[in-house]
Amino acid sequence: MKRRTFIASSAMAFAGTALIGCGKKADTASTEVAGSGTSAAPSKPIGIQLYTVRDILKDNTKVKDTIKQLTDWGYTEFETFGYSNGNLFGMTSKEFNDYVKSLGARVTSGHYGLDVIRGDWAKAVADAKDAGQEFMVLPYVLEPDRTADGYKKIIEDVNKAAEVTKAAGIQMQYHNHAFEFDKVGDKTAFDMLMEGLDPNLVTLELDLYWTIRAGQDPKALFAKYPGRFQQWHVKDMDKATPEKNADVGTGSIDFKALFALADQAGMKHWYVEHDTFPADPMSSAKNDIDYLKTAV
Repeated sequence: MKRRTFIASSAMAFAGTALIGCGKKADTASTEVAGSGTSAAPSKPIGIQLYTVRDILKDNTKVKDTIKQLTDWGYTEFETFGYSNGNLFGMTSKEFNDYVKSLGARVTSGHYGLDVIRGDWAKAVADAKDAGQEFMVLPYVLEPDRTADGYKKIIEDVNKAAEVTKAAGIQMQYHNHAFEFDKVGDKTAFDMLMEGLDPNLVTLELDLYWTIRAGQDPKALFAKYPGRFQQWHVKDMDKATPEKNADVGTGSIDFKALFALADQAGMKHWYVEHDTFPADPMSSAKNDIDYLKTAV
């Protein structure tokens, strides 16, 4: 269940690539974390992108126990990846979502590759609607598509896909990495996407780590495009080695400053996510939520 396997198949959709070298090195000094803090509990439920525990979920016999443990720790919203022909993690989409609901949690969002968007999209949208899902997200663009013509085609396809999701009461989104901030011709791919994606149909899931890793300031993006970043990925940056993820609250990203601008950004849901781990996936998931319960 490796990352490249998902990219190459309809199970591709995930939330953050492990292709660490694709971004520019961030000025981490400007994003130094302000300490653990003891402010009130989060005003919104804490979610997790299940790609964080991908190495465990590849064993279908461990899926239910893993989801149960995450809910026991306090995660109440889940973002899925790997949807393929109506199935998730060795179950039908309905079976998986029913199990999550039985634990008092819910699937609020899911990642879907271009192959799904350009395939039986109506089926995927129907499954998401049945699950009560609020968001469907394109999470990644393969390198051959990162051309001016490639992005134009993606923008066209995503806008069309969004018309289907809107009719179903679901919001379509695009999820960024670092490479979108590279120039494609005379402008960045990010600028192309923000200009071409219909704001009435498509919003953004902003990956805070990858944005900062690309040398960008999320606060400036919130000010430039208010209300367009309805979902976030919350992953921290190792202070000594920026290409690695730290457990949230131990790295160089000042999440308190960013969460203070949640309303300006339009944020509705946010998800912890890891591409890499200081130790192991479940330890990071536990450390992340313990910090976030008190810090934002």
